[in-house]
Amino acid sequence: MAFFKYSLIRGVLFLAFFLVAKMALNFTPLTAALIAALCAFVVSFIFLRRQRDGATAIIADRFAPNADTTQSTGAIADANAEDTLVDGNPDVWVDADRPAHRPPVTREG
Repeated sequence: MAFFKYSLIRGVLFLAFFLVAKMALNFTPLTAALIAALCAFVVSFIFLRRQRDGATAIIADRFAPNADTTQSTGAIADANAEDTLVDGNPDVWVDADRPAHRPPVTREG
């Protein structure tokens, strides 16, 4: 139901923006459709997060009902390697959520 609801809201948004662009602003049908698609995307991205997350959960459950994680095999292996490193060496600190510090670039010559 969440996927249908989210799709219906996005369709209504597209139709509303299309009609405004076509009727009120006198754009060509192709231009009105492109404007409507962009506006509907922006509005749904900003304001419909809860509905989008619900629709995503429905799709994920449909395609992988027995999955206990959404992480890839590589991400799980990387996390396990970090856990092993930290458990074996308490003085080592791993903070993979922050970008790596890059030294300033110097120009020689």
